[in-house]
Parts: sequence; structure tokens; C-alpha cells
Amino acid sequence: MRQWLEGLEEKHGLDKLTRQARQLVIISFVLLLLLVIYRGFFVQGDTFNWRPVVAFVLPLVLFLPSIIGQRARGHAWLAFVSLLYFTQGVMLATLPGQGMRGVLEALVALALFTGCMGYARFRSRQQRLNG
Repeated sequence: MRQWLEGLEEKHGLDKLTRQARQLVIISFVLLLLLVIYRGFFVQGDTFNWRPVVAFVLPLVLFLPSIIGQRARGHAWLAFVSLLYFTQGVMLATLPGQGMRGVLEALVALALFTGCMGYARFRSRQQRLNG
């Protein structure tokens, strides 16, 4: 795996890989945030309770400074948090009538995990080489 990643870095360059990983992080972060908000507002039923919405949105929002500041360590931690949303998506996929939404949430969380791990690796190597 390490040799494959190093070959990828040599072939495409760290700058391009870092930029692509960051784009994946931003797109999947926004999609996951929208999915969680959608579930909170439109799937709860007749009575609206804001507490579950805050409980699911807050962990993602706490990582906004790391994403905006382009910090590799924050992206690595966000990757671990995204696994919680992946697990939740897999569990939702097993419920009747929630399969498509659960699969979509799991896939978006997996994309966020992949993007965050890639960004953390490429950005930290980029910073080591530049400085």
C-alpha cells in the first residue's frame, strides 16, 4: 500500500493529489451535512425535536475550522468521526424503508473518510518537503 501511494505521488505530484483530496473532502462533507440535516428535519415525523439534529450536526460542524484552515491533523480526526456516520448509514440501510438513504449516507461517509485520509497524508508530506 505504501509503495502504491508513493508511486501515485511520483506520478501525479503532491500538489495535485492534495488539491483533489481537498475537493473530495469539501464535497462529501457538505453532502453528509445535508443528509444529516434532511434526516433531522424531514424524517422525524409529525413532531419536530431539534436535539437529535444538533446531536448529529455538531460533530461535523466542530471540524469546520480544520477544513477551512487546511490542517492535516484535523482532517485525520475528521476521518475517524466519519466512520461513525458510516456505521450509522449501514445500520439505517438495514431498516425497512430506509435502505437507499442509509446506503447513500454510508457511501458519502466513506468518501469523506477516503478524502480526509488522503488529504492528511498528502498535505503533511507536502509540508515536510516545503518546509
